[in-house]
Amino acid sequence: RYSDFHDLHEKLTAEKKIEKHLLPPKKMIGKNSKSLVEKRQKELEVYLQTLLVRFPTAAPKVLSYFLHFHQYEINGITAALAEELFHKGEQLLVAGEVFTLCPLQLYAITQQLKLAKPTCSNGDAKADLGHILDFTCRLKYLKITGTRGEVGTSNIQEDSLTFDLSVFKALLQIEISDCNSAQIMGLPSLKPCLVTLNVHHSAASMMDVLVPEACVSPQWVAEGALSDRPVATIIPTWKTLTTLDMSHNHIGCIDNSVVRDPTLISIIITNACLTKLYSLVNLDLSSNKLGQVGAEFPLSSQLEEIRYIGMLPCLERLVLSNNPMCIIPDYRTKVLAQFWDRASEVCLDSTAPTEKELDTVEVLKAIQKAKESKDRMANNEKKVRCHNQGQNNDLW
Repeated sequence: RYSDFHDLHEKLTAEKKIEKHLLPPKKMIGKNSKSLVEKRQKELEVYLQTLLVRFPTAAPKVLSYFLHFHQYEINGITAALAEELFHKGEQLLVAGEVFTLCPLQLYAITQQLKLAKPTCSNGDAKADLGHILDFTCRLKYLKITGTRGEVGTSNIQEDSLTFDLSVFKALLQIEISDCNSAQIMGLPSLKPCLVTLNVHHSAASMMDVLVPEACVSPQWVAEGALSDRPVATIIPTWKTLTTLDMSHNHIGCIDNSVVRDPTLISIIITNACLTKLYSLVNLDLSSNKLGQVGAEFPLSSQLEEIRYIGMLPCLERLVLSNNPMCIIPDYRTKVLAQFWDRASEVCLDSTAPTEKELDTVEVLKAIQKAKESKDRMANNEKKVRCHNQGQNNDLW
């Protein structure tokens, strides 16, 4: 409304930011006519453009809020966040509360750090970017919640904005929801300190979250792992991670490349997931697409992937509920059997194994051992036949 522009103008002139004559005058006669409305719209547009030209580097606070810069524009977003943390940042840190940020705010911080300009361009010490950086360096508990579609009244698509998490130096716990894993940068910087990692409605594979470095370096190996092939990059392990919750994502398998290329099993699962998560106690993969029925991979082979989870030496609680594999006959006993002698220690889908299930696990283990023994004998006989055939060829 014109009255909103008038209030803005009064505040700007009171602060001696602009001259009084810049605002188009209010007209009482014919104020509702279409021609007058269109004319005033053009005049107010010129007024706003004039203001923005007057303040090319940093708009006055009153103008910034009038244009909703604190919600949609990187200078306004960081200034508003900095002022909030100036007033209550220390209190939040002392209380150890979970602090929530949206991808747009993180994007604004990331972009501001790339600009070659002072951290307090508008002259207001409370809005200095340094307040944000000091807070992020010490924050321990972070929640990032995105939005689907446009943000507020803007045309901003939040899931297309990349942001960098490397500004967080002391995080113990992070929860990420409704984001796009491709927009998350700097996650590996949290490997030395992070204890709990929760990712929901954001990932299509475990590798996107646990080993994002692999996307830019195909020839890699986990730190401390042996490799019998050329290695271009050694990727650091997660040092302190104990709890991983990747429920409610779009994960179709423990890692899709494992199913499609079995030669990568030891690298992606053993080295990337098992070595990096050697001390993992909790693993929640519920409500994904594990064991998805398809012509390429029938249900009978989908449970094969779970045996790599069975290699986690400290895993105590595993949640796989609401995945397609759960309809497999004797699903629980077949999963528990992958843990071999540790089957009785694993709580599957919030339920401890029963004596009957453990008896069935023993039977499955005996069958598996018999099959492996038979396969070894068959391989040995094949080697003997090949050896004898080679000798006969030499004699001939």
